[in-house]
Amino acid sequence: MKNKYVIGLLGLLAILTILYFFGFFSSNDKKNDEEITVSSSDNSDFSNDSLSNSITGNATMQQIATYPSKVILTGLAEHRLVSIYKSKQKTENDNLDRISYKAYKEESTDEFYGHFMPGIDILFGYNLLNIAHYDLKTEKGNYLFNHPVLVKTLYYPSFAQDSIDKKPINRNYYLMSVYDQDTNNDSLVNKVDLRKFYHFDASTQIKTQIIPNNYSVVRSQYDSKNDLMYIFAVLDTNKNGSAEKSEPLHVFWLSLQSPAKAKLLY
Repeated sequence: MKNKYVIGLLGLLAILTILYFFGFFSSNDKKNDEEITVSSSDNSDFSNDSLSNSITGNATMQQIATYPSKVILTGLAEHRLVSIYKSKQKTENDNLDRISYKAYKEESTDEFYGHFMPGIDILFGYNLLNIAHYDLKTEKGNYLFNHPVLVKTLYYPSFAQDSIDKKPINRNYYLMSVYDQDTNNDSLVNKVDLRKFYHFDASTQIKTQIIPNNYSVVRSQYDSKNDLMYIFAVLDTNKNGSAEKSEPLHVFWLSLQSPAKAKLLY
């Protein structure tokens, strides 16, 4: 009887030991999976925006892998735009054969279109490096910037006919807020630098900087009664090439009927 009890006890201990080891290894496998997920996320293109959504300060369009995302239909029938994005960096762990080009493209751009003001639509996206312009009449194309930039927002004539107080409104220009210069001298162009604001004529051949060079654009607001755009911008008072919360916020106003010049409101 005693021997049977000992044998039974030993058997139970053996079963508990097996269950313990299975549970231990199962727990470790789960932990490792979580660590892999976190590690993969930490190394993704979207984990640190100021570093991943950036370009080398002196880079050229030929030195960066890019691809066209979409043809943008503007309200100017002969003028079409193309959004140009930085290609996602391939790593040894990437298996692009398992995903479609469309999925790869959408993951890289996070592109957004929308209607912002009468006669004006907007576009912005992650790692949007430039906008290409093509004239269907002359059959010639060009970049809006001759070097890679980080486009925050593109404002362009809306494709659908729009109106103000039931009167048709047509825009014949483009506006862009961009990070186009390594203003803080850290060798990178990213959102830590000063954000500029530009006006382009319909042909995109004439570019005008609207907000003074020592400002960084923060946001905008529309005045429907006067067809004005208010632009909020931080003045870089300490001249370190970056906008800081302690620095003054000023407001400029811009007539959308003649938007090549902005005036200080506050």
